[in-house]
Amino acid sequence: MARKQRAGRLARLSRRGAVSFFGSAVGADGFLDDVISGLSQPQKALPPKYLYDAEGSRLFERICRLREYYPTRTELALTKQHLREIVRFAGERCELIEYGSGESVKTRMLIEHLRPSRYVPVEISEAALRDAATRLAREFPWLDIAAVVGDFSRPLKLPARGARMARRRVAYFPGSTIGNLSPSEAEGFLRMTRAQVGASGAMLVGVDLKKDPNVLHAAYNDAKGVTAAFNLNLLARINRELGGDFDLRRFRHYAFYNASLGRVEMHLVSLVRQNVRVGRSRFQFDAGETIHTENSCKYSVEEFQVLAAEAGFRGARVWCDRRGLFSLHGLTAEE
Repeated sequence: MARKQRAGRLARLSRRGAVSFFGSAVGADGFLDDVISGLSQPQKALPPKYLYDAEGSRLFERICRLREYYPTRTELALTKQHLREIVRFAGERCELIEYGSGESVKTRMLIEHLRPSRYVPVEISEAALRDAATRLAREFPWLDIAAVVGDFSRPLKLPARGARMARRRVAYFPGSTIGNLSPSEAEGFLRMTRAQVGASGAMLVGVDLKKDPNVLHAAYNDAKGVTAAFNLNLLARINRELGGDFDLRRFRHYAFYNASLGRVEMHLVSLVRQNVRVGRSRFQFDAGETIHTENSCKYSVEEFQVLAAEAGFRGARVWCDRRGLFSLHGLTAEE
């Protein structure tokens, strides 16, 4: 009953200053079902979206500030360098929809210069969304914010457009998060986004590029162990929320570049033969057996533009840094 009341509370429009909140939190039942299903597979796996609870989101923000982790600072530099062109591409007074809003650091620049008719951040973590949206409301008191608690990897109903009609909808998906999806999943996500922005809509998406595997290895195996803590927090979350009994000392973070598939893979390796309980289910691990927790697919510019075209977008603009580390794509909806 409490969960239903909480979902109803979020589903109703609630005002927090200049912010409206929509949607409902991701239920524990779905989390449990996904964990049981994933750990029952021959190659044990867990959906990467569950990495981002409040603690996971905090750790990821730390990752973004690490010396080895180039995507955030490279994309930020690209956005600053080409801000005028990006604003011209998106168009002032658009409705800006951001998937996985996080701290919204890069978004602040877009909001300041675009002055969108409305900003719609979508985030799976209610706590992270409320914090980010509240900060933005204080910084931009004129901004209409419609914050959505939801899983953007699945079909998502966005709030209806407000009274101040936007010239068009522009989806913003920074941070190379699209790389967490397989190419087929990414195409499906782009198709869903194409339907949401409509025939006159557009998309700005950050895409990590293929590069020296040594650079990739350092980015996902930082010296301070923050990425390891981020990965292991998924097991801690299962313990906290689902009554699991994972001993985190018996697992180790492992990340490597799979060149044949063009992706970095993150795993948690069992250091010993052991049994683990989650709810009423028990799972056996052999020493060296892994839980696959995340992929981060890398693309060439041409590969990603072909993928976008298959989903109904035309690659109108692309901005890359001089070292060829990262790309920001401006996509327009095909008629």
